[in-house]
Formats: sequence, structure tokens, C-alpha cells
Amino acid sequence: MNQFSLIEGLFIYPTPSGAYSAIRTPQADPSLNIIRKLFLENTTPPFTLEGIQNWTGISDANKATQMLYHLQQSGWIQGLKEPIECLKQPLEELLPTLLLSLSESGKALLADQHGFYLAAHGFVHEAAEEIAALSAELANLHERNIGLLNNNLGLSSSAWAIVGPEGNSDIGFWPLYVGKHRFVLVLAGVPHLNQPNFVKLIWMLSMRYAGTPI
Repeated sequence: MNQFSLIEGLFIYPTPSGAYSAIRTPQADPSLNIIRKLFLENTTPPFTLEGIQNWTGISDANKATQMLYHLQQSGWIQGLKEPIECLKQPLEELLPTLLLSLSESGKALLADQHGFYLAAHGFVHEAAEEIAALSAELANLHERNIGLLNNNLGLSSSAWAIVGPEGNSDIGFWPLYVGKHRFVLVLAGVPHLNQPNFVKLIWMLSMRYAGTPI
């Protein structure tokens, strides 16, 4: 505890970077599991030593705060002055609005692991069905070749994209692992994941689909 001091009166909340890091892989990891646990809380918890020990599962105060410091230095958590609650409206009602804000083109879709879309914005129904099916095939392809991509090539990302001649993404596919479920976020054009609505999306999916952290 000599090296660290806690700023009291704040409430801990994942950043967009922390949210994406926690759900981009199904692998267990001590740091990522803490972020996943935060997404199972109805309200942002207070920034206290007891809370840190509970989230990390580390009883030693110094080691627990060291873990917290690591998360902060990684840019995965932030301190809020006021607590916020997870959105309580039905997921089906909020998904189209949340998805709209994540794509500059206004075209976005969220599909499940079976290739069916849960919600879409900007795509006609027929195109949404086909894109959702394609997203499942790409995610399966990635999982079949995970050894080559991650180990041999050193590529840590699980996202895929269809790119134009200039190398920019025309449409991208981001697998999201929530509990035992896999979703794919599909965004046409420039993605906007570094924003509060992305964190809200992951929080809502976690509350509904993640029983316990992986």
C-alpha cells in the first residue's frame, strides 16, 4: 500500500478500450476477468479497497491495488464522479439506436453465433440476413485458424474486414465474446467504437447473456 493511494468518492467504469479488450477473446485472463465482472454489476461500484479486493479476488491489499494500477495504466478503467446504471429498457428496443452511433455510415448490425441478426440499422432485411450469415462463417473461420493467426503470425485481433483498393475497410466484422455466447458486430464504413455507447452495448449484452465470467 506504500506505493499507491486511492482517490475516494469515484465510481469505477470500463473505458471503450477496456470493454473491447474484455470481449474480443473468450480466453480467461486475470485482468480481463475483472472488467467482465464490472459488467455484471447493475450500477458502477464505488472505488474502494474492499471493492477492489472483491473484483480482483486478491485479498492482499497491495497486490490488489497493483492490479488496479495495471488496469488504469492500460487505459481499461476510468473513475466517474457520479454512479451510472445499466440501461434498463429491453435490449431489442435499444440495440438499433446503439448500433447507429457505432458506424459513420449509419449501417450496423449485431448477429449471433448461428448467423441470425438481433438488430440492424441501415441494411435492408435481405442484406442483413446474408451479412449475418457471413459474419458467423468468418468468425468460425477465425476460430479454426486461431493457432496460425495468433501464434505463428502474432495477430492478436479477431476482427475481419473487406477492404477497398486503398486499403480502408468497406465493412468490418468484430466478434464479441460475452459469457459463453459469441456475437459479431458488423459495421460498414468507418467504425466508432471509442465512445460511451459501445461500453453501454457491452454492458447490456453482459447483463443479459453472461452468467459468470469465463
